Amino acid sequence: MQKIRSGDEVIVLAGRDKGRRGTVLSVSGDRVVVEGINIAKKHVRPNPMSGEQGGIIDKNMPMHISNVALFNPETGKADRVGFEVVDERKVRVFRSTGKVVGAKA
Repeated sequence: MQKIRSGDEVIVLAGRDKGRRGTVLSVSGDRVVVEGINIAKKHVRPNPMSGEQGGIIDKNMPMHISNVALFNPETGKADRVGFEVVDERKVRVFRSTGKVVGAKA
């Protein structure tokens, strides 16, 4: 079970986007892609066969998972995540408050 999953809201801890918040688009191994964070310019060549227009596009680049932390809406800060067994299910919990991640209050 992963501590950070796709769809989670995270805060960037290191890098040029430090302090910014975003939603995780994808997680693969130890890399995560966050919406609107770590954007790079990519030069794209036009491809008339597929109708692709050329130019410079912005692309979300992956960053290491250690550079992001889960956002705790209750405290308004980044928080660490642990695991507990609740009702015979393994769930993620915030370390500071002990509340289940993503639970509706």
